[in-house]
Amino acid sequence: MKIFVVSDTHGNIDEFVNFAKQLNRPDLIIHLGDYSEDGYEIEKRMGIDTIVVKGNCDFLDKRKTKEEEILNLNGKRIFITHGHRYHVKMDILNLFYRAREEKADVVLFGHTHIPLIFEEEGILFMNPGSTSLPRGIEGKSFGFLDLGEQIGGKIIKIK
Repeated sequence: MKIFVVSDTHGNIDEFVNFAKQLNRPDLIIHLGDYSEDGYEIEKRMGIDTIVVKGNCDFLDKRKTKEEEILNLNGKRIFITHGHRYHVKMDILNLFYRAREEKADVVLFGHTHIPLIFEEEGILFMNPGSTSLPRGIEGKSFGFLDLGEQIGGKIIKIK
């Protein structure tokens, strides 16, 4: 199963959608909040099922979107959250403990606008960065998650 992971779009999805349409079509898109409505618009424009959680800037969300979810996909447990409630701008320790409690195989989070991918104690952590307001030197980005026999992921820069 191939998944695009998007976060922190903040009302600007055109560049992501145009770039993503040039790539191999994923099976699913996950939007990690901060303008959750963008996730629903991405689903509409791309014609791909999209799972959305809301972030700290989604106080106007009218759909009652959840703040976090546990997904069971392809035999793997995926914990998705925006990350602000776990204080991920300080460190990811709270997020790590929550992932262990949930017996997650993968944790997807945003909020920092800085792409990050690493594995700790058999759990893959991915922050796709931001498609519209990147921080740091990485530039605009999103994540690619592959849930095959082995779990794999990478950060994709939008060009």
